[in-house]
Amino acid sequence: MSIPHIDVDPDAPAGDLGRKMGIEILEVSPARSVARMPVEGNTQPYGILHGGAHLVLAESLGSMSAHVHAGPGRYAVGIEISASHSRSVTSGWVTGTCTAISLGRTLTVHEIVMTDEEGNRLSTVRMTNLLRDA
Repeated sequence: MSIPHIDVDPDAPAGDLGRKMGIEILEVSPARSVARMPVEGNTQPYGILHGGAHLVLAESLGSMSAHVHAGPGRYAVGIEISASHSRSVTSGWVTGTCTAISLGRTLTVHEIVMTDEEGNRLSTVRMTNLLRDA
């Protein structure tokens, strides 16, 4: 697989799926990235935020951080993601904070913590990305 050139759409930095889910990027760097997402429109039929929505926000953050770390001429590919959900939310906004655990030459590992508007931890996600040459 080859990706000769990667441009990030400034109107949809989390991609088309991120745009559909209402993700707003607040900060991006290899070591720390932050974004938020509305609960409304991203719920299960039971009215709570869908667990998959947590993962979309987390993977968007982990991938962006890894891509920035990879640098020009390289790109990041997610190879592992896991989540533990500890609390549900039914309204408002969820904030994801992505923190680097390891920033290597070929792999990155990030922890992404989701919190509600009161700062309560909703889920903890760990993501590993493989860095490849374009």
